[in-house]
Amino acid sequence: MAYRALALIATLLAVCLTPPALAADDDPHAVWDRLLSAYVIEGSDGVDRVDYDRLRDDAADRAALDAYIAALEAAPVSMLAPDEQFALWANLYNAVTVRLIVEENPSRSIMQIRPGLFSIGPWGAERVTVEGRALSLDDIEHAIMRPQFEAALVHYAVNCASIGCPNIRARAWRAHTLDEDLDAAARAYVNHPRGVTVTNGGLVISRIYKWYQEDFGGDDAGVIAHLLAYAEPELAQAIRANPRIVRHAYDWALNRPE
Repeated sequence: MAYRALALIATLLAVCLTPPALAADDDPHAVWDRLLSAYVIEGSDGVDRVDYDRLRDDAADRAALDAYIAALEAAPVSMLAPDEQFALWANLYNAVTVRLIVEENPSRSIMQIRPGLFSIGPWGAERVTVEGRALSLDDIEHAIMRPQFEAALVHYAVNCASIGCPNIRARAWRAHTLDEDLDAAARAYVNHPRGVTVTNGGLVISRIYKWYQEDFGGDDAGVIAHLLAYAEPELAQAIRANPRIVRHAYDWALNRPE
């Protein structure tokens, strides 16, 4: 009897201490899915754009976006399984960024949004509160996501409303497809000229790989290894033929329809 009682206690403790998974029929990201499918325009040039102007004019969808962000703010994120945490943080980051562009309506670039006199872009201002902690976009990306998850892949998940950034997906991030979706996002970016452009002199690559070189191996050789891990065969062959990084580039133009 004592053995069975101890076994029961051990089982109950295991259940209590296991991070909860969202129920199969509980989809907190369904609203974000609908908004993304309605306003993200998949470009023939491989660059996806967001119709911020049309969203700005739709009061019901703006209210839905506000409600979605509020729901994520209220979520017990620290109690979720790791992949669910990643999906929540990435979706929250992207939803807040979309709302920011809708509200501020910059004419050319997100860099025009400066909450303070000496601000460089909008990322340092606190914009949401999760589990009692006021957070900026910088906090979400650099204090939470990059330290807790595979840092290199975080860069393919969050979108800064710019042409030079990896695409904002037309669907929400979700835990059950996270690995394959992150792999697809990394491949799409690396194999697009924004990620890697091959020239006669060497490689022109995204400035993301310079800003966050520590996430991609720590030096040029590490960056090249990362690119080769996702490059399609033709690009991989070209990289190996001249694995020399000659320049970094990034387009801060707003990812709105042309």
